[in-house]
Amino acid sequence: MTESDNALAVQTLRVERTLVIGLNRPDKRNAINAELTQGLDEALNLLDDDDDLWCGVLTGGPAVFCAGADLAEGPGEPTDRGGYAGLTSRERTKPLIAAVEGYALGGGFELVLSCDLVVASRTATFGFPEVKRGLLADFGGVFRAPRLLPPNVALEMLLTGESLDAERAERLGFVNRLVEPGLAFDIALGLAATICGNAPLAAREALTLARREIHGDEAAAWEASHAALARLLASNDVAEGVAAFFERREPRWTGR
Repeated sequence: MTESDNALAVQTLRVERTLVIGLNRPDKRNAINAELTQGLDEALNLLDDDDDLWCGVLTGGPAVFCAGADLAEGPGEPTDRGGYAGLTSRERTKPLIAAVEGYALGGGFELVLSCDLVVASRTATFGFPEVKRGLLADFGGVFRAPRLLPPNVALEMLLTGESLDAERAERLGFVNRLVEPGLAFDIALGLAATICGNAPLAAREALTLARREIHGDEAAAWEASHAALARLLASNDVAEGVAAFFERREPRWTGR
């Protein structure tokens, strides 16, 4: 990444025709706040709009890809072009590869679900801990995970809050490349270079048609997800779940 970007929540770097997008809140485990949302939106707008860029790689830190939404600050408002975190409901035509080392949890996992290919280190772990806080995976996880993983596996993750390790994720077909620790970024960048060696217009047409087949029209799913979250946010259990998280104790659920 460039030195001038060191203070930013999201860093960018051009590597030939690939745009590297790096999450950069290591002290907060790359949790999604308003600054990170804005940075991701700007970086992805650049990828979308610059004709000299043909592919993107989204990466996090060596121990944590992204721990999800920042419970203290909130994730910021959805952006006009990208939705939550500037990515989750974005209409894209250029391939985006997730390079994952360590934890990708909650909104962090939903960032990965929003990408097209996944390169994961053997240290990578994917999960939806929202249910442990009285919440649900409202950045698209509740309806995308059952499409991209076996439905029973997705349901287990959503209902238990337990995580999925990279090796099992690769066996299930979710991870494209399973690599040794520390190599996720390099392998993802090589995969991007392979994609950029092909005709860009053909790749974009193929991606558009494939994404339409996989995801279809998600408008109704987003509406239902937001409505479910609104019901949960009105509950006592959400306040208890968040309080228990910050107080480092087990929550006392009431179902109200």
